[in-house]
Amino acid sequence: MNLPAKELSKGGPAPIAMHDRAMDNLRYIRETMERSGSFTHVSGMGGMFMGLVALTASALAWQATSAAVWLTIWLVAAGLSLAVAALMMGRKSHAEGMTLLTGPGRKFTWNVIPPLAAGAVLTVALVRMGSMDLLPGMWLLLYGTSIVTGGSYSVRPVPVMGAAFMLAGTAALLSPASWGDAYMALAFGGLHVVFGIVIWRKHGG
Repeated sequence: MNLPAKELSKGGPAPIAMHDRAMDNLRYIRETMERSGSFTHVSGMGGMFMGLVALTASALAWQATSAAVWLTIWLVAAGLSLAVAALMMGRKSHAEGMTLLTGPGRKFTWNVIPPLAAGAVLTVALVRMGSMDLLPGMWLLLYGTSIVTGGSYSVRPVPVMGAAFMLAGTAALLSPASWGDAYMALAFGGLHVVFGIVIWRKHGG
C-alpha cells in the first residue's frame, strides 16, 4: 500500500550536507595530528635571552654581600627568564595558529610544570634548613628533569639540553659548594645560549 507523499516527507532525518561532513573529517584529522605531533614552538631566541639573563645574574651573584641577596638575584632571574620563555613560545605558537594549551603544547606544558613545582618547594625547605649550598645543584637537576620530560614531546635538541642540565646538576651536587655559581653560569647561561642558537637555526624562532 502506497503512503501519501506528505507522509513520506516526514520519515527519517535530513541528510548531512557533504560540506559539513568534509569539515568534520578535516577537524578530526587536525585534532589527531595535534595529539600525535611534536611541540615545535620552543623558542631558540627565548633560550638565548634566558642564557644572557643567567650570565648577568651569575656575575651579580658572585659579588652578593649576603645569602639573602644571592638568593634574590637568582629568583628574580628565574622569574624573568620563565616569563620571557613563555612569551616567546606563545608568540611562536600564535604565529602558526595554535596555542600552548592545545595538542603537543599541552603535553609539553604539563610535563614541564611538576619538576619546577618540586624545585620551588625544595627551595623553601632548603632555605629554612640553612642548606642553601645545595640550591645550585638541585635547581639544575630539577630544571633539567623538567626539560627532559617536556622535551619528549618536542624537537630533539630540547631533551638533549635537559639531559645536559641534569649532568651539570649532578656534578654541582658532588662538587665543592663554592663552585655553585660557576655551574649555574655554565649551564643556565652557556647551555641556554648554545642550544638556543641550535633551535633558532634548525627550527626557527
